[in-house]
Amino acid sequence: MGMTLSEKILAEKAGRPSVSPGELVMAKVDLALGNDVTSPIAIKAFRAAGAKKVFDRGKIALVADHFTPNKDIASAEQVRTMREFAREQGILHHYDVGRMGIEHVLLPDEGIVGPGDLVIGADSHTCTYGALCAFSTGVGSTDLAAAMVSGEVWLKVPETLRIVLTGRPGKWVEGKDVILHIIGKIGVDGALYRSMEYAGDGIAHLPMAWRFTMTNMAIEAGAKNGIFPFDEVTRAYADARSKRPYKVFSADPDARYADEIRVDLSSLEPVVAFPHLPENTRPVSQAGNVPIDQVVVGSCTNGRIEDLRSAAEVLRGRKVHDGVRMIVFPATQEIWLQAVREGLMEVFVEAGAAVSTPTCGPCLGGHMGILARGERAIATTNRNFVGRMGHPESEVYLSNPAVAAASAVLGRIGGPDELGRRER
Repeated sequence: MGMTLSEKILAEKAGRPSVSPGELVMAKVDLALGNDVTSPIAIKAFRAAGAKKVFDRGKIALVADHFTPNKDIASAEQVRTMREFAREQGILHHYDVGRMGIEHVLLPDEGIVGPGDLVIGADSHTCTYGALCAFSTGVGSTDLAAAMVSGEVWLKVPETLRIVLTGRPGKWVEGKDVILHIIGKIGVDGALYRSMEYAGDGIAHLPMAWRFTMTNMAIEAGAKNGIFPFDEVTRAYADARSKRPYKVFSADPDARYADEIRVDLSSLEPVVAFPHLPENTRPVSQAGNVPIDQVVVGSCTNGRIEDLRSAAEVLRGRKVHDGVRMIVFPATQEIWLQAVREGLMEVFVEAGAAVSTPTCGPCLGGHMGILARGERAIATTNRNFVGRMGHPESEVYLSNPAVAAASAVLGRIGGPDELGRRER
C-alpha cells in the first residue's frame, strides 16, 4: 500500500522505508522554531536538562514577533531571555526588532524552510509551511527544548484527509475563503489529528500566498498539518528563495486516505466566520447588518504583500468609515518596504488607516489593537475565540483582506461588490 505526502516525508525523516497512520516515530527535524512567548519556556527546559549546546545552530530559528516591539516589562524580559540564548548559542536564524517579521511569513520568505522539510515550532500555526510541500506542525515548548538538544522529535503518524479542489475562484474569492468554507463544512474538529492534503486541478488557480493561508489554518480544523503537492508554483517560490537543496515528495497513486471531500472553487463567494468559532461561517452576502469598530489586516494568515494589495485595491480612492479604526500589519520588513515601493502605504494612510511595524499584535490579544467591552472587529487573522482580541465581551469576525477593507469603508461587515453598487 502506498503513502500520502505526510507519510512519505515522515518515513524519510525517520529513516524508515514506510510508515502507517497511528505509528509512533522519532524523526529528524530540519528546523525547530520558537518565538518570544514560547522560547523562554523551552530555554528553561533546555537548561534544566543539563544541555550545553544546541544540536545545530543553523537548524533553529528564534523569532520575536508576538509582543514585539515589547509592550511591557514582562515581554521585554521574555525577549531578552531569547536574545541572550541566541547570542550564547550562536543561533544563525535569530530575528529581532528591525530584522524581524511574523515568523510564519518570515521563514519561508527567507528561504529557511523549503519543500520536503520536517519543521516543528512551539506555535500552533507552524502548520503554515505545508504550502511548500513540507511536513510542519506545532509542538509544546518542552518538545522544542528536546529538539534543540537532540535534533529529533517524537510524532504519531496522522491519518490523512484528502481535499480535492476543482474549478476556478471568482472575483474577490481568496484562499481565506476556501479554508473558511472547508472549516465551516467539517467543523473545528473535523480534521482532528489528521493531515489535510490538497489535490485536484483547482490547485493550479491558487497562488502561493493563498496556499500559505490555507495551510496556516489547518489547525483551526483540528489538523496535525496541512500540505499541498509540489508543482510549478511551489518550484518558482522555492527556487527564488531556498538557501539549500530541497527534496520533492509526491503521494503514491495507491495512498490510503481516511476520508475525502471535494470543493468546487467556482461555487464559492467570500466567507465570513462569525463569533466565536472559525466554523461559524456564512457567505458575506448573508452577513446582515453588523456594525464594526475595528478592522485588522495582517497576521501570519494574511499579512503578505498579496494581501496588502487586495486590501489596497478596495481602499484606493475611498475613506475608512467615521468611527472605524483600521490597522494594517505588513508581516515582514521586506513586505513593508515592498508596500512602500508599490504605493500601498499611501493608499492606506490616505484612506485613514494606521500602518504598524511587523508584529502579531492584536491577533492574540497582545497589543496594538485590543478591543474594549462590546466592540466588534473584522480581521484577516485566524481565530475568533471569546476574548481572543481583547475583552471577553468583544467580538471578532474573520474574513479575507478585500472583505475586511470593504467593511472598513462601509462601517459594517460587507463585501467589495457593495461598494461598486453604491458608487454606480
